[in-house]
Amino acid sequence: MRVLSPGFCTEFGMRTINIHHSFLPAFVGARPYHQAHARGVKVIGVTAHYATAELDEGPIIDQDVIRVSHADTIDELTRKGFDVEKITLARAIRRHLERKTMVFGNRVVVFT
Repeated sequence: MRVLSPGFCTEFGMRTINIHHSFLPAFVGARPYHQAHARGVKVIGVTAHYATAELDEGPIIDQDVIRVSHADTIDELTRKGFDVEKITLARAIRRHLERKTMVFGNRVVVFT
């Protein structure tokens, strides 16, 4: 949970993958599960993206969602989201390491 410096992002950004625990662009920044719970969403999501100097604005590599209930607590949202985070981050890293991603502007083209 760190904001990377612009210098770091310039040098390493397209080699640094961030996992954000919301379906971006919704719920940017800290405590997205708290934000989702307050809004009463029916799905929560996660986003794996390349790091940029702008918080949670990098080109998106992969995303996934899971259904939730109005009865779920913040702790339950966090637990459910954590499972999806691990899978999504692993897919994004694999695609990057296999050189199946190409950044084009603020988009990532993913080759299968």
